[in-house]
Amino acid sequence: MLTFTDRAADAITTFHAAAARWDPSARLRLVRHGAELRPMFADGAGDDDVEVAVGSITVWVPAGVDGRVDAGEHNVLTVSAG
Repeated sequence: MLTFTDRAADAITTFHAAAARWDPSARLRLVRHGAELRPMFADGAGDDDVEVAVGSITVWVPAGVDGRVDAGEHNVLTVSAG
């Protein structure tokens, strides 16, 4: 199960708002890259993605990604245990 800190939720909201200015139907997919989750714009979910609610936004995340998501400098999203 993923949990999001307030700072991570704010970062995801910012990413989504920026995308929605260009494409109101834009969706985000968080892609695992080491300890980071990188936001990517996607037309659809990947084969093993699950939908996760972050506030009022729904994002796709690869199945099996677990932990606590936080945002650091420059809104870099990181995932850590627990």
